Amino acid sequence: MRRQKAIILLSGGIDSCVTAAIANENHQLCCLHINYGQITSTREEKAFNEITKFFNVKNKLSANLRIDYLKKIGGSSLTNKNLKVPENSQNSIPNTYVPFRNANLLAIAVSWAEVIDAKKIFIGAMEEDSSGYPDCRESFFKAYNQMIQLGTKFTTKISIETPILHKSKAEVVKIGLKLKAPLHLTWSCYQNSEIACGVCESCKLRIKAFQNAGLKDSIPYKIPIKWK
Repeated sequence: MRRQKAIILLSGGIDSCVTAAIANENHQLCCLHINYGQITSTREEKAFNEITKFFNVKNKLSANLRIDYLKKIGGSSLTNKNLKVPENSQNSIPNTYVPFRNANLLAIAVSWAEVIDAKKIFIGAMEEDSSGYPDCRESFFKAYNQMIQLGTKFTTKISIETPILHKSKAEVVKIGLKLKAPLHLTWSCYQNSEIACGVCESCKLRIKAFQNAGLKDSIPYKIPIKWK
């Protein structure tokens, strides 16, 4: 039986990699990676290419697919080197939030889904470990699904899938291990592209996830890490 196509928003990080592994259980993967002007875009692109090769993905969009107007708009330390990437979680939304990024990425995914007749769009968003980003909330995705139905052809049936939305990052790591996802190919660091800094908020969340899962991360860090 031919598998139904599903678009995966694949950034190259743990969350999107495990989401791809989940989707791969029952769908034909069509992977999408977008350069929105992020500082570590080259390293993320490398992770994307290695992960899609691992899953033997034939249908993908990435090279030269840029929406770097988000960098020009600014407002985030992920796109502006003059803003310091925070090392600790804050009570308010941190400056690593790229304003309305997920809405922009999903819009591109919906356009592609209409063309290739994909019925599902998978995104590795997480409410618990997303630093309070407003575009990672369940209510946001429910509203976006309604917008898709209103803004596409009447014959189009596309829905956004968020399989890890209510998981902790440690749970996601364990799911990845169970599904044999290539976590060793992923990249999470917000600051560096060679060796992960180990101190930015994203690195800390990743390290904590592996520690809580009772596992050792295979990527190198600039600082010594105590693994369980």
